[in-house]
Amino acid sequence: MKVFLIAGEPSGDRLGAALMAGLRQLAPGVAFRGVAGPLMQGQGMQSLFPMEELSVMGLAEILPRYFDLKRRIRQTAEAVLAEDPDVLITIDSPDFCLRVARLVKAASDIRVVHYVAPTVWAWRPGRAAKMARHVDQVLALFPFEPPYMEAAGMDCDFVGHPVAADPPVTPAEIAGFRAAHGLDPDRRLLVVLPGSRRSEIERLGATFAAAIAAADLGAPLVVIPTLPHLTRSVQERLRLDPAPVIVDGAGLGAEAAARERLVAMASADLALAASGTVSLELARADTPMVIAYDMAWLSRAIIGRMLRTDTVTLVNLVSDSRSVPEFIGTSCRPDRIARALEAVAADPAAQRAALALTMQRLGEGADPPGLRAARAVLERL
Repeated sequence: MKVFLIAGEPSGDRLGAALMAGLRQLAPGVAFRGVAGPLMQGQGMQSLFPMEELSVMGLAEILPRYFDLKRRIRQTAEAVLAEDPDVLITIDSPDFCLRVARLVKAASDIRVVHYVAPTVWAWRPGRAAKMARHVDQVLALFPFEPPYMEAAGMDCDFVGHPVAADPPVTPAEIAGFRAAHGLDPDRRLLVVLPGSRRSEIERLGATFAAAIAAADLGAPLVVIPTLPHLTRSVQERLRLDPAPVIVDGAGLGAEAAARERLVAMASADLALAASGTVSLELARADTPMVIAYDMAWLSRAIIGRMLRTDTVTLVNLVSDSRSVPEFIGTSCRPDRIARALEAVAADPAAQRAALALTMQRLGEGADPPGLRAARAVLERL
């Protein structure tokens, strides 16, 4: 059996690696090709080109890279057609992946599975119908998504979210983390997560630093988990006194680095984070949070008019609550973020029921999502 997979960013790389492990367990002898990050490469795939080339987000941010991305889209589609796999699995990154899928479907009858349903419940609901023209099956991370995909004519399986399968962080891990980084166990620890892309750090870093400086939190210790290639950007954009502890996983394997990141979150009393999957990681770590995000003015203007929900924070959506304060677009201001940090720090228990409910609804205690996703792919082949 031959499987071609495409991941375009770190979260997709994580999904792809777990899916590959599940497929290998259920279909021994399966062969993989595609576009991969370090976790998928650790499962034995050689990437067609560096996955980091595709880590672009936002309408305005994509425009300068348009011709490079278009060339990679064509190259990837040609590689799929040359390989003629039993199934093409595209993972998130819809601006890239679904364009590849369209070219592949136009030239073949290769089955296409897209892992991670588009957020049609939040904005651009017409995407589901367009996607159905060249996607046969969707693997959904959230339990409320299958009806949207099925209504558009695609098979859809809720396979759980990988963050719910992470083992809980132990008190011993937390004590070890604090000791290893010289963090006083009696002082409040604030974990700061300004994004996994350089453009996000450049846009949010100064705002986050100003919010932390303005918040009355009793001089907390600050820890910033990031990636090695983003460390310098974090140092330049988040200037704090005293300097934060930066945890970038340098010298660690991919799995160990991911675990260190989760332990850093669980060690904290409070978090300030960019919008995205990180809110679910913080829920898994049982760390109360404030979410903030901004983007280029053009992206902000267009997306703001298209939003169909009053929150973009995943914990709020999955738990059907509004427990996590969020500051998006024009409300992403240091003074507002600072007041929210103070409020959450004063009553962290107010969020914890929503964090626990989120994990329960995402599949905590069930089969690992990678195995469930692999089973869903194979059952519908």
